[in-house]
Amino acid sequence: MSSRQQVRYVTAPDGTRLACAEAGSGPLLVKAANWLTHLEYEWESPIWKHWLQFFSERNRFVRYDERGCGMSGWQDTEVTLDTWADDLGVVIESVRPAEPLTLLGISQGAATCIRYAVRHPERAARLILYGGYVRGAFLRGTPESQAAYRAMIDLAKVAWGQDNPTFRQVFTSRFIPGGNYEQLQWWNEMCRKSVSGEIVVKLFGARALLDISNDLGQVRVPTLVVHARDDQVIPIDEGRMLAANIARAEFVELDSRNHILLQDEPAWHKFCEAVRSFLQPGAGTATSPFMALSARERQVLALMTEGMSNTEIAESLVISEKTVRNHASNVFDKLGVWSRAQAIVFARDHGFRA
Repeated sequence: MSSRQQVRYVTAPDGTRLACAEAGSGPLLVKAANWLTHLEYEWESPIWKHWLQFFSERNRFVRYDERGCGMSGWQDTEVTLDTWADDLGVVIESVRPAEPLTLLGISQGAATCIRYAVRHPERAARLILYGGYVRGAFLRGTPESQAAYRAMIDLAKVAWGQDNPTFRQVFTSRFIPGGNYEQLQWWNEMCRKSVSGEIVVKLFGARALLDISNDLGQVRVPTLVVHARDDQVIPIDEGRMLAANIARAEFVELDSRNHILLQDEPAWHKFCEAVRSFLQPGAGTATSPFMALSARERQVLALMTEGMSNTEIAESLVISEKTVRNHASNVFDKLGVWSRAQAIVFARDHGFRA
């Protein structure tokens, strides 16, 4: 990634240390903590790297590890929806927002964002909710699906911290069934590094009893709800329920089985397009001539328009000059131009923004 994140600590009212990280610049966007994160370990991961790069490209992007996980305090503390919303508030106040901000909620983080937005309507400008749910596993589904969830909790009690990754592999396969070997192995290791077996059981239980249904009608900000059609962790009906009960919420359905979208699947690019369009109407539509550019190609084009040479771009992005030339060639092909000068003129004429 082109810029380095800054990690620091804030303290919740009960004394729990929360690790938070910041990267990028622009309008403030804060991601509520979700399941299994580690601020440093995921920074270069094959699962999360493209997410972090996308959201920090045009935003001052702030995220944090939830209590009990990652680099935050692992002590035995209360874990409830109210606690999670309070922790989000502590992180937000620590960055001193000058104006209402965008909140990003992934999976359980969607409920955290909703609860915070209802409590603090003056702080939240808009919500982006991906893979979220209204009701936890014990409050939805069938007796069989609820029994399966209980079985996972029981197995976690005895197997989570063991060297044998068999259980973690079962868990991983639900989150990224479309993952390759490297991605699956990384997620297995993430499970071990991000949380202890004792805490994971507590978090499993708290999420299973979560119910945000009474809050939905009180949301008063623009909301984008995105969900993968065949999500193996959270049924798409939960995403539809979110969108149906939040006034004027926009709903986008993706063709994917993955709970965490992978970079090389078409659903990821559709997600990015939907988010860009939501944050900057018109920027994410198919009519934009720059939609075909990858994140890195957009960076190279932006630095070209600033007058940087290939050598200077390579130094700025910490990549080789040959890699810069390859990206530049791809930019020319996708924009239908023949030279660097034409690409710069084209970008300026069409109001390109990195």
